[in-house]
Amino acid sequence: MPHLTIDYSARLAETFDPSALVKELHPLVVEESGTSGVCKTLVRPATTYVGDGPSGETAFVHVEIGLMPGRPERRKAHLSESVLALLAKHLPTDDGAEEQAVVSVEVRDLAGSYRLSPSAR
Repeated sequence: MPHLTIDYSARLAETFDPSALVKELHPLVVEESGTSGVCKTLVRPATTYVGDGPSGETAFVHVEIGLMPGRPERRKAHLSESVLALLAKHLPTDDGAEEQAVVSVEVRDLAGSYRLSPSAR
């Protein structure tokens, strides 16, 4: 039952296809996290500001993965690295791009108060 949130710079809309990413991301997360549930994903384009560059706006993608507690940090770190590698395949490269996107991944434990409605299982 992983919960995923993908925040990305709206300025990537012409070069980044979140649907294509999600199609590969879901099986990766399920396999590498060892979960038996299905992924629930929220995708949000946003205006982002990173650093102190001349324009103040840098392309950015952040993926957050919430899992039920109990997985070792090593497993969560490996999942983060795998997601970073997958993101690299889905983002524009230096070829003709003004700049590379800043990319980050966080794998975290869901809070102890987390509940899922019985109808969603």
